[in-house]
Amino acid sequence: MIIAKRHKYILDKLEEAGYVSVAALSREMDVTMVTVRKDLRILEEKGLLFRTHGSATPVSPYVNDKPVTEKRLVQVSQKNAIAKRATDFLHQNDVIIIGSGTTVLAFAQSIPKSLSLTVLTAAMNVSMALLDLKETEVVQLGGVVRKSSSSVVGHFAENMIKDFACSKLFISVDGIDPEFGLTTSNLLEAHLNSIMIASAQKTIVLADSSKFGKKSFGKIANLEDIDTLIVDKKLSVHYVEMLEEKGVKVILV
Repeated sequence: MIIAKRHKYILDKLEEAGYVSVAALSREMDVTMVTVRKDLRILEEKGLLFRTHGSATPVSPYVNDKPVTEKRLVQVSQKNAIAKRATDFLHQNDVIIIGSGTTVLAFAQSIPKSLSLTVLTAAMNVSMALLDLKETEVVQLGGVVRKSSSSVVGHFAENMIKDFACSKLFISVDGIDPEFGLTTSNLLEAHLNSIMIASAQKTIVLADSSKFGKKSFGKIANLEDIDTLIVDKKLSVHYVEMLEEKGVKVILV
């Protein structure tokens, strides 16, 4: 395959899937991985894609920290649909953890008032959203307040969460990268989320499709560490297949 056809093939795959790997392109185009890396470098220099280790994405994969007041205005309908679907995983007398972020806040706001729950959370806005649920007991984790996320972080929250065993964890993330895994923009928040995963029997990630192919500063966990992902239907088939191969149940809404 000549270079012009290879470049068109790569860009077409990116448009279709939102992500390509060097290994897969090497097999599909029947060229060496060295050749693929050269092609990706040329396309990156032309501003047509962004290279990462062993792969490429159509836009920059790196995510910066943004306040919740800004995040809540993005992908609103998708977040609400994801949040509503997540409530199907709740049962009477569940003891759950809810992370921080605008998608899990929408989830907290969608919890039926009739359910009797115990909820642990580091997010103050989640706690506030649950105040009117008379059957729900809220355990607010303590620590250093991150104003940009309306949540707490640090060793006080980490030590407290270790004293509990919960049935389910509901978290949202800033980025989902096929190789690097789940990430968020703050290192301390990432570490707290990883401890939450260890304290829960099942981890349910609520994330809209715009988070895929992105990575942020703090790694939370590998994709194999989560059980279920609830995401909008715009997620490409490529990502769905990749997640299912890693043992993740994908629910499209």
